Amino acid sequence: MLSEWQAIGYLRLPTLETERLILRLATRDDVPTMLNFYLENRDFLTPYEPTRSEDFYTFGFWQDQIEKALIEFNYDQAIKFCLFKKTMPTVLIGKINFYQILRGVCHSCVLGYSLAETEQSNGYMTEALETAIHFVFAEVNFHRITANYMPRNQRSANVLKRLGFTVEGYARDYLRINGQWEDHILTSLTNPNWRFQEINP
Repeated sequence: MLSEWQAIGYLRLPTLETERLILRLATRDDVPTMLNFYLENRDFLTPYEPTRSEDFYTFGFWQDQIEKALIEFNYDQAIKFCLFKKTMPTVLIGKINFYQILRGVCHSCVLGYSLAETEQSNGYMTEALETAIHFVFAEVNFHRITANYMPRNQRSANVLKRLGFTVEGYARDYLRINGQWEDHILTSLTNPNWRFQEINP
């Protein structure tokens, strides 16, 4: 599948490994496991995500989303990692998205993530994010990552604190989540080893 995408002009797709996990971008072969992840975790994720249409939970929707994610990666617009346990390399257990990428004088992105309900409290998200953040700082050369969470989402607060994110503010009615405007705590992490790269016009 990777060679197919390379043949039509996509960049080499990164695969990252931690002690227990594999992080990689989804390909067309992953549509069934992607759909199953969202179907199985629908009730668990609903309080933390935008309102989803019924189309969101269809095979065709995820076919389109996976192709879109690969295009976004190719054009430096987003990096959307899928998380798999090494013991079950074809079963999706979580997502990590770096999106709203800005270059120019900013070199920043927004971080979002989700983990299956059955995989909570095992340290998987912290483990995965440590490696993913190292990749986007060292290889993709982001200077700043922002991540925002609802005040009641203590698990997310704990993960970001462990990773060294700094609280920068409190935004009222910041995002519309599950049909309601929700306050969010704003955090960020900066790259101390960011490298200046002159861009030719």
